[in-house]
Amino acid sequence: MKIGVIVPQGWTGEYDGWEAEAAWKRSVAVAQQADRLGFESIWLYDHFQTVPRPTDELTFESFTALSALAALTKRVRLGHVVICTGYRNAALVAKMAATMDVISGGRMELGIGAGWKRDEWLAYGYGFPETRERLAALRDGLEVITAMLAPGRTTHATYAGEHAMVADAINVPKPLQEHLPIMVGGNGPNVTWRLAARFADELNIDGMSPDELRDALPTIRARCDEIGRDPDSLRVSAHVWTGDPVWATAGDGRRKLLAAYAELGVSRVIGLLHASTDGDKALEQLAEDARAAGLELAD
Repeated sequence: MKIGVIVPQGWTGEYDGWEAEAAWKRSVAVAQQADRLGFESIWLYDHFQTVPRPTDELTFESFTALSALAALTKRVRLGHVVICTGYRNAALVAKMAATMDVISGGRMELGIGAGWKRDEWLAYGYGFPETRERLAALRDGLEVITAMLAPGRTTHATYAGEHAMVADAINVPKPLQEHLPIMVGGNGPNVTWRLAARFADELNIDGMSPDELRDALPTIRARCDEIGRDPDSLRVSAHVWTGDPVWATAGDGRRKLLAAYAELGVSRVIGLLHASTDGDKALEQLAEDARAAGLELAD
């Protein structure tokens, strides 16, 4: 199992009271430290204003920030955990992801979900469709994105859905990677997990404990079986909530948590450490705990 670091960007209040320039310098420092320490990947949330309630504190936008971090790091893979389908045209997302893969030298991954933060949707003028409609938009978005990212330099993408479409769209440059990995995020067994089985390389589970994930794995595998896909070909990763005290505290408890996910066959754990905002020690301790739990870190 590998481990990814969510870089501070302000969404969970980690930059409350900070000036924007100083906060951005710290985000860069955390990303570069994660790169040096051997973490597999760095990630950003795709949110516009703070959680649990919107405040007048900064939150860096994810695509522009991740593009900059792509150019300022060397080895780590990069992605969103996860983008909201409703915030951007799906064909544009594919175009941006392909461009970011070139910028990063082939390190980009595309994490995507249906979106849920109602206050952002309304504040930024998106409305807030019912869950069924947001999931239908995710399905159409995945159809467009997979068509746009299909291998072959001159592939023209065409798809007509209710919520997204392309008509003979050209997406050049293609990603440097032969296949840019797609990660679908969400805990919905009926729709989201079926979409992951159909379109994704990876399903990212949000905030489930190892025990909860153990109970969910048979259903995740069944979603692959339904369409004749080898369940082992769909990787499962875990997003650990930043407020989890076990995750946030260095030592034996966190090592046991990581080992428990690894025992389940989880491909990677992704999480934000609030303490990484204030100094380098937090990521150094996380790297120590990860190695002690048997996780893979680069040299």
